[in-house]
Amino acid sequence: MTLREFLSDRLGRIALQLICTGLAALFLLATGTQPGVLALLLLALLPVFVTVQAVSFLRQCARLRELETILNTLDRKYLFMECVPPPGNLYERRLFDLTRRAGRAMTGAVSDAKAAQREYREYVERWVHEIKAPVTAARLICRDLNGNTRRKLIVELAQIEAHVERALFYARAENPEQDCLFRQVNMGDIAAEAIENHRPLLVQSGVRLETDGLDCTVCTDEKWAVFILGQLLQNAARYRGAEPVISISARACGKQTQLIVQDNGIGIPAHELSRVSDRGFTGSNGRARGGSTGMGLYLCKKLASFLDLGLHIVSQEGEGTTVTLTFPAKENLTKL
Repeated sequence: MTLREFLSDRLGRIALQLICTGLAALFLLATGTQPGVLALLLLALLPVFVTVQAVSFLRQCARLRELETILNTLDRKYLFMECVPPPGNLYERRLFDLTRRAGRAMTGAVSDAKAAQREYREYVERWVHEIKAPVTAARLICRDLNGNTRRKLIVELAQIEAHVERALFYARAENPEQDCLFRQVNMGDIAAEAIENHRPLLVQSGVRLETDGLDCTVCTDEKWAVFILGQLLQNAARYRGAEPVISISARACGKQTQLIVQDNGIGIPAHELSRVSDRGFTGSNGRARGGSTGMGLYLCKKLASFLDLGLHIVSQEGEGTTVTLTFPAKENLTKL
């Protein structure tokens, strides 16, 4: 708090005090007090008035510094009112008590909301694991079928599994550190698992896959990395061109390693490129082809941020899209 702010806040009180002093001086003059005596009296009162205001200003500054220090040292800043020492005067103590009660009510509401969110997330995770059983059973039943019907059902079941997996990862994305294990992983293994998970969609879409330079290792969580790459493969297959080709390659960039996923699909309009990672954004391509949830790239961005991965998207409408994942050096990982 500055002196100007202090004086501005007390302007009305100071003006009232000056008016009262002026009226008292006029009364003393009217009752026969000598002007010289009155002047001496006012000169004696002036330092007292200034001292009182200065002491009040310094006390308020010290109090504000104390409160700011307490707030800055708290990890959970919403507990601020529980840690602040009570003020001295009655009005501020009553105000302090009301604020503390309001803070406790807010803390209770936040705790209830977190508990409800946790219960919902746990329910989604249980549902995901339960739904896998009938999907697996349906896959086994498909083995007794022949021809085009079998292929179509396998592709649709793969899509169901992809949506279920996305729901599971979305539920876990709020607290990814609880299900994360960083270790040295071969880039080829990540690509192979992601391709195998989405093979039915890639085959039905007629996608030709090209891989290059994947014989390298990176330090990351394999499961989360496979999910991210799988989302990129799904997008490339869904928004494919006439003769779809997806290239997956890796290259060293100093101590970092870059995984590059490139396709020759329909591309992303330039004015939508900055929004493709926004939650729920489907874009014109998603609306035109249907089936888009706007969650794939959103989850990729969110999980990449947790894994310390750089995610960069370049696209040219009508020519294709290139997504670059930059894996950091092990010593630069903040989660280790």
